[in-house]
Amino acid sequence: MKVFIFDHTLEGLLTAVFEAYNRRTFPDLLLPDGAPLPLFYEETLDITTDEEKATRVWTGLSRKLSAFALQCVARCWLAEEEETPLVMFRFICKVFDSPVRIETNQADPDVHAFTQMWRRVEGERTRLMQFIRFQKAADGTYFAAVEPEKNALPLIVPHFRDRFSDQRWLIWDIGRTYGFYYNGHDEVQRVTIDNAGNLPHLTSGRLDESLMAPDEALFQSLWKTYFQSICIRERINPRKQRQDMPVRYWKYLTEKQN
Repeated sequence: MKVFIFDHTLEGLLTAVFEAYNRRTFPDLLLPDGAPLPLFYEETLDITTDEEKATRVWTGLSRKLSAFALQCVARCWLAEEEETPLVMFRFICKVFDSPVRIETNQADPDVHAFTQMWRRVEGERTRLMQFIRFQKAADGTYFAAVEPEKNALPLIVPHFRDRFSDQRWLIWDIGRTYGFYYNGHDEVQRVTIDNAGNLPHLTSGRLDESLMAPDEALFQSLWKTYFQSICIRERINPRKQRQDMPVRYWKYLTEKQN
């Protein structure tokens, strides 16, 4: 078993593809720095991320894939699943080795695995846009917390920048401890906070009453009342509700708070 060890970045993965073709040796496993090695392996190769090599691989992909499929490659990396590096590596190699475009060939197991993975990221992106609930802070900033399985937060920024273009907002990923802040005009910034673990609203996802705008509690109450009033109790279907609105999102939904 051949093992490639890299820095667990997309650029590092693309560099690994370059090195594999350059050295004529292909890995059976890709591991991030510091990960435990398998019990049995033949050799390891440490991959040093090289931006020039990564760019060459990306440029090559752009010639072999449609613009949509190339976008899917970038999005697939956000799945952050254990198998993500190897699934993407095998797909990229298939793309380079095939004389024709294979991005729609679902009969190929590597293409199918890649397609299913980026679709899971796309599903997370869609659900985030559906289930984000903002709370208005005392300074006028709208705050929302999320805890997605996939790292899909960067994919929803354009949607909220367009939809709330005249409002300041912060969307915070609790699990990954970073977020995006929009200043209400034209700039979106990726933000991190050193002491995020000591700020209750960045761990619970709920603003304390002392941080809320004066009318925020009223609006939350009105929203809960509306949600309850449109409910037809005789037609409640918990199974269908959990299917359309996964339980893991309920923690941050205003209408689901007691």
